Amino acid sequence: MALLSTDIVSQVTNPWFSTGYLTTAWTYEVRPALDKHVLITLYSVVFGVLASIPLSLIARRSARLETFIIGLTGVIYTIPSLALFALLVPYTGYTQTTAVIALAAYTLVILVRNVVTGLAQVPDDVVESARGMGLGPVRTLLQVEMPIALPAIFAGIRVATVSTISLLTIAAYVGVGGFGQLITGAFRQNYHAKLTTAILFCVVLALVADGLLVLVQRLLTPWTRARA
Repeated sequence: MALLSTDIVSQVTNPWFSTGYLTTAWTYEVRPALDKHVLITLYSVVFGVLASIPLSLIARRSARLETFIIGLTGVIYTIPSLALFALLVPYTGYTQTTAVIALAAYTLVILVRNVVTGLAQVPDDVVESARGMGLGPVRTLLQVEMPIALPAIFAGIRVATVSTISLLTIAAYVGVGGFGQLITGAFRQNYHAKLTTAILFCVVLALVADGLLVLVQRLLTPWTRARA
């Protein structure tokens, strides 16, 4: 009975969710964590996309290069996040740069594979028609192949974004991490409301980001809606 009473008191004094915590901590804890989480996620995914496109173009030159590059990105993804952070810290320190480099590297296994897959789905006769109309390799890539590959590319971006939002919580160990900072702080303080709030915001942020990317994809690929 004594143990039961202690549990009841703990739930009252230290609830798992509290609107009071959210309103009082919004300005100095929750909002800064949200801004940091969004910013680092954006940087990581953008740099991942920028790196994945040239890697994918190199990979599609031959089957051996494709196997090597996709295999290499897969090896990077298998490195535990804490170990990768530890490898980068001597060079970039306990900074946001460390988190961005590591998270961008993790996105490559998803993005490179999807870019290569999307470009491979472009019909050969469409490429030949573009070249027959006088388009060079660069214009054919930008005006014909990339637009056709956009659905596959955006599918990879969506997965990479949601994955980055999740992995970013671990970056709290290098001094950044947005909601990861709140989660680790909540564990140290045994603060249930802070822990629940940080987790819920991570989930909501992932859902919102995925929804926005779906909307952007629909705006950039109107022909897919017409075909459906």
